[in-house]
Amino acid sequence: MRLANAPSRCIVELATHPRHPRPRSDVISATSRIVALGLSGRISAAREVFDEMPERDAVAWNAMLTSYARSGRPRDALSLFSRMISLCAAPDPFSFTAALSASAALRDLAAGKALHALLLRLGLRSSLPVANALLGMYAKCAISLDAALAFDEMEERNALSWCSLLHAHVNSRNFGSARQLFDEMPARGVVAWNILITGYAQIGEAEFCLDLFKEMQMSGFEGDDATVSILVNACSELTNSFAGRMIHSYAIQRGWNGFVEVNNSLLSFYAKFGSRDDAVRLFELMESRTLVSWNTMINAHMKFGAAREALSLFRRAPETNVVSWTAVMAGFARNGDGEEALSLFHDMIRSSRARPDDFTFGAVLHACALMAALGSGMMVHSCVVRSGFESSIYVANGLIDMYAKCGDVDGSRKVFDRSVNKDLVSWNAMLFGLAQHGRSSKALELYKDMLAHNIQPDEVTFVGILTACCHSGYLKEGGAFLAKMELVHRLKPNSDHLTCIVDMFGRAGHLEEAAKLVEGYSKIARKGATDICEALLSSCFVRGDASIGKRVGEELVSMEPQKEVGYVMLSNLYCANGQWKAAEKVRREMIEQGVKKSPGCSWIEVRDMVRVFVSGTQSLNDLPDVYDIIGLLDYELRNPSFIFFQQ
Repeated sequence: MRLANAPSRCIVELATHPRHPRPRSDVISATSRIVALGLSGRISAAREVFDEMPERDAVAWNAMLTSYARSGRPRDALSLFSRMISLCAAPDPFSFTAALSASAALRDLAAGKALHALLLRLGLRSSLPVANALLGMYAKCAISLDAALAFDEMEERNALSWCSLLHAHVNSRNFGSARQLFDEMPARGVVAWNILITGYAQIGEAEFCLDLFKEMQMSGFEGDDATVSILVNACSELTNSFAGRMIHSYAIQRGWNGFVEVNNSLLSFYAKFGSRDDAVRLFELMESRTLVSWNTMINAHMKFGAAREALSLFRRAPETNVVSWTAVMAGFARNGDGEEALSLFHDMIRSSRARPDDFTFGAVLHACALMAALGSGMMVHSCVVRSGFESSIYVANGLIDMYAKCGDVDGSRKVFDRSVNKDLVSWNAMLFGLAQHGRSSKALELYKDMLAHNIQPDEVTFVGILTACCHSGYLKEGGAFLAKMELVHRLKPNSDHLTCIVDMFGRAGHLEEAAKLVEGYSKIARKGATDICEALLSSCFVRGDASIGKRVGEELVSMEPQKEVGYVMLSNLYCANGQWKAAEKVRREMIEQGVKKSPGCSWIEVRDMVRVFVSGTQSLNDLPDVYDIIGLLDYELRNPSFIFFQQ
């Protein structure tokens, strides 16, 4: 919006001689058509009628402005208002109300302040709807000081004025002023209570939200469907589902369980606490469902690991959008089925029913990284460039990670170097990529560069640093970084860091020191101890140390008796040392526990398709053809004369 560049003669003319010509019948007729088309959602057709008008009055401009605002096109509304001023058309309070609402929707403070200045110059500040719209703009932009000044200057106020200022204080996280204003309000209604409760819900104060709700009831207000939705969302942050279930019961008693917004909040709540049956039952009982309802259930099924049910629900949905597609793709990738996620991305591109956004690209890039499918990842990268999302830091981070996990560290570094607005995730992803591929010195250089750019490391950063030290045998440097992590950056090491340290000691042959670290950590925390044991057991296998390996392996099996990894690693260690009876005993224990070894697999990417070969299974439909070709190649290698005969 370029109000500041509007011709000064127009501003002067509007301020001194506002034009209100008497509308002609054709102007009235065209304006009526604009209103009708706008209400029916045909905004482009409404704009065509507007552009064809030989002359327009303020009502015509307002009709088009309002159509843009109602249809969720605030940027177009502001652009039209700017054009209105540049053509010296006379805006009225309705024009400013629509323009201020548009700037509020965009949270465009600069445009809002330009409108405020123009209001003062044209002398339209005294209009109550305009003053409330101005307050609403400052509230959405979280500028409580300017909102308070505008409120104090108001000649007249109503309930909306008070609630708008309250909203501004809450959005600015100025809860002291919010509570003071709330107590001073001449009339507090349900809307005011909801604004205050929402504010505390947004900062995770769920218990305080429930206390406010009790206070609200004691004041004689029972709330409404919006109150229930706010409280259910707040209860999702609690450690148990008891309070949320009580709110659900309250909603049923009050008859608010029929509101789709309430049910959508409840669906998210039950999904958050893993109550799949409750979520499915509620979804099936819902008389009306919105796109949000379907997307919430798709996400819920994916969270429960029920990917096929989620896909079935996706296919059943009466309509889908980019959120639906992204939820299914991200879910399959998260559940380890990158091939299905990539297939869905191809379907989305071909169908043209929804355009991918930055989250979509993030999901499909994760799928490519999961499968180490470099060709597919490069194809997605080209789609990113064509779609104009290369500047998105979320997508850039996905590309850095994808290239690194597919083995193309140089490609990863190119994306990293081109990224303008790097964040901590960008640096961590690049650091991990270098560390995992043995470029430890480059990883440590990147860490120094990161500090030079005033990027503060976190726990993940030090996992990457310690991984780099581990892979290159930098034992002394690794210990120094662990100490720096605690003393300089005040970060507490967790199981991931200790796993790196144990692996580092083990690779260097210091198995006793590594074993002491494992024993010490196992006594204070069980979470993550299995990863540490696996790292040490792997080092024992490499070093052929059966005595420490036996101790660690038995500890690992006792911690997770239903997982195969401890049995298999311990058995392999015994076999490597020729202790066949001990290995057989471990395998027998594994069978008695009902634990089965997962078959090994390998995969290869051919013509942008990932082919997976699983040991002991006919995992491909065309596997017989593959075996025939392998047999032919083997025969040709053994019989060179056969090749000459073919030629």
